[in-house]
Amino acid sequence: MNFASDNTAGVSPEILEALCAANDECAMPYGNDALTEKVQNRFNDLFDCETHVLLVPTGTAANAIALAALSPPHGSIYCHRDSHINCDECGAPEFFTGGAKLVTLPGANGKLHAGELDSALAATSFAVHHTQPAAISISQASEAGTIYGLGEIHQIGDVAKEYNLHLHMDGARFTNALCTIGCSPAEMTWKAGVDVLSFGATKNGAMSAEAIIFFNTALAKDVSFKRKRGGHLFSKMRYLAAQWDAFLSNDLWLKNARHANAMAQKLKEGLDSIPGSELYYPVEANEIFISLPQESLERLEKAGYGFYRWQDPTSPLIRLVTAFNTKESDVDGFINTARL
Repeated sequence: MNFASDNTAGVSPEILEALCAANDECAMPYGNDALTEKVQNRFNDLFDCETHVLLVPTGTAANAIALAALSPPHGSIYCHRDSHINCDECGAPEFFTGGAKLVTLPGANGKLHAGELDSALAATSFAVHHTQPAAISISQASEAGTIYGLGEIHQIGDVAKEYNLHLHMDGARFTNALCTIGCSPAEMTWKAGVDVLSFGATKNGAMSAEAIIFFNTALAKDVSFKRKRGGHLFSKMRYLAAQWDAFLSNDLWLKNARHANAMAQKLKEGLDSIPGSELYYPVEANEIFISLPQESLERLEKAGYGFYRWQDPTSPLIRLVTAFNTKESDVDGFINTARL
């Protein structure tokens, strides 16, 4: 079993079936098809507001194109120093924005904090020599697997409003966070001040399906051109739409995330009881950062379990990620092997 990432998991059977069904007929290209229109309306219903949605194949595209709509080339985007847009996008946000600067801040448990944001923005110089604040980006769930509570998002949203900035949410694991909080999608996004959401399905059972969702639709004026110019306008858009349609049908998106979260809790509880183990962050979604004894790690590696040693190849700190199809028997096997 590979716990290195939820990207190692396959595709939900329901989504594969939807792709096959979409393949039965011809359809107009570039999103001018009935299925893409249907998905747009589904997002409006899901978030209980009028949205502007662009479907893209990757999370990098979703984040980079969204941020390009929020910041000019001379702008700055405030984010956590461990955020995906800072550490794992190979400079895509800077590339798509035409040179906007990522301003990174520390924060406990992988999260930005409103007070630190306010202090950093208050110290900003508005001289022509410096990039100017344009946006704030938060990850839900964070790169530490932790979750912003509704109060925390509201506080960051208030800071954004105070400084006339836009708020972006990187939601690669949006559904995992939503299931933990137990709120509505609207409450975790636009009602808390979020202008744009990068909504991920790929890590939660899709083949390759992400969505850029504008709640502040005025910001989407030119974004279709940015998607096209960046090479992310699918000609056969119905295949992205088919994945989303199946993902949002019969609560598949919620069922998948709830299962992944439950498996993470089971794995955490089992490993936490091993002498010498140490959790680095609270387990709030489907990621676990834990230090285990070297002999446990060597047994696990010898047994063929996949996971990342997080700091370097010899580090006792590892990251484990559960998925929609993680089996309880795989979790039990991992725990038992680590305990031996």
